[in-house]
Amino acid sequence: MRILERSTPPTGVKRLLFRLPITLYRWHLGPLLGHRFLYLEHVGRRSGKTRQVVLEVVNHDDTADGWVVAAGFGTKSDWYRNLEAHPRAHVQSGRRRADVDAELLDAAAGGELMARYGSEHRKLAIRLCRVMGFEVDGSADDFREAGRRIHFVRLRPVR
Repeated sequence: MRILERSTPPTGVKRLLFRLPITLYRWHLGPLLGHRFLYLEHVGRRSGKTRQVVLEVVNHDDTADGWVVAAGFGTKSDWYRNLEAHPRAHVQSGRRRADVDAELLDAAAGGELMARYGSEHRKLAIRLCRVMGFEVDGSADDFREAGRRIHFVRLRPVR
């Protein structure tokens, strides 16, 4: 695995394009994006105001009935830092809505998750790693190493 230059959060027009899916969810058209994305509504760590972001789902755990998302821009992402401060949030994926508790995964869990994801969705995993600044050769060890460096969050529905 080779570490590329880490990508930075988008600004300007790119930021507007990245935030466009939020509008789809506000217009109740979020299900058009399918289950590969989820709308996360969380509380701002400083302002206490409601914030929104649309994230790509890395894993939907049918047994625990939760979702796993990756902090593509690292731990400096506002949504990641907000979940650290206030782990209770609300998600919508497809037509399903749920209140969730956020669990920040450790490096070992992230490594195993990425290795499994890489074996199930090789091309998507390679693309995901590249976007996050890692060049992998497609081997399980490479995916595992990248997963140890990527910060994942598991969102579990509140029962």
